[in-house]
Amino acid sequence: MYKSLRPLIFMNDPEQAHHATINLLALGGSLALGRGVIRAMFPIPHNGPEVRAFGLTFPNPLGMAAGYDKEGTAWRGLACLGFGHIEVGTVTPRPQPGNPKPRVFRLIEDEAVINRMGFPGRGAEVMLRHLNHPKPKGLVLGVNIGKNKSTPLEIAAGDYVNLVRAFAAKADYLAVNISSPNTPGLRTLQKRAALEALLNPIAAERSAQAKALDKPVPVLVKLAPDLSDEELDAALEAIQSAGMDGVIIGNTTIRRVGLASPKSFEEGGLSGKPLNDLNTAMIKKVYARTCGALPIIASGGVMCAADAQCKLDEGAVLVQLYTGLIYEGPGLVCKILNTGLNHTK
Repeated sequence: MYKSLRPLIFMNDPEQAHHATINLLALGGSLALGRGVIRAMFPIPHNGPEVRAFGLTFPNPLGMAAGYDKEGTAWRGLACLGFGHIEVGTVTPRPQPGNPKPRVFRLIEDEAVINRMGFPGRGAEVMLRHLNHPKPKGLVLGVNIGKNKSTPLEIAAGDYVNLVRAFAAKADYLAVNISSPNTPGLRTLQKRAALEALLNPIAAERSAQAKALDKPVPVLVKLAPDLSDEELDAALEAIQSAGMDGVIIGNTTIRRVGLASPKSFEEGGLSGKPLNDLNTAMIKKVYARTCGALPIIASGGVMCAADAQCKLDEGAVLVQLYTGLIYEGPGLVCKILNTGLNHTK
């Protein structure tokens, strides 16, 4: 049914279509009847397998990537599609408008999207209100955190530390976003010295919050797929040295290789099918370099069950979707889970 509706959906501006979808999921997720209808439309008779990672138990390996539910309004509706975990955000401490519109572009010929959103949102205070609802049983909720555009890089740690403090009680895990290409200079925080200066105070705040809340507060780091091998090695050393709990591989790419769409010239981060192989190769590198000791969430280019399984085969413990939903529809979640995923490493 989605494939027949997709041409109509694609007649609308991508960002407007996204907001309409988010509003529908928010409405459906806020009502018991709505949640029941969504579950009935997308049944998951073969949920699983259960995954244990960074001290948490996930009902299945499939999750919703950050960037879809930026302000945490639709996560209860998304949970009804069958996701084992949902990562909301990226949230910044203070409200900000993001980059000028238009800032989202469909590359239909490539089954891809380019975005240059720039972390738009109403800030941490509003996000906290949106998360103030009971979680569905078993669901793992992550919060992706980022600095405000106006915050100088040399004091960026303050933004991240404040967000750890704000969301430690609400989130099951936190994801440090230093890899978006759409906030000026943000990716320089992936360099070893800058990353150590950022992660050490985050680690200290994590420990303080874990003690105060009497619960673990896992913190993961989201890396860009465009790092060289040397840059990746340095980043992983800093992440492990700071005692972070895992990595998300990865964010969108600034590469433009082999694209057919006339919109491929647009600036921003590329996601979707063209990112899949690059993402899988990076997962393989990270697993090999860390000897499997650093849990990996795979996020990039999953368009079908085979894509998701391939990432698990290369060492990921969890897999996330985003752009695949735009092209395949919400039924992609139950299709992947009902195919059956398994861990081979």
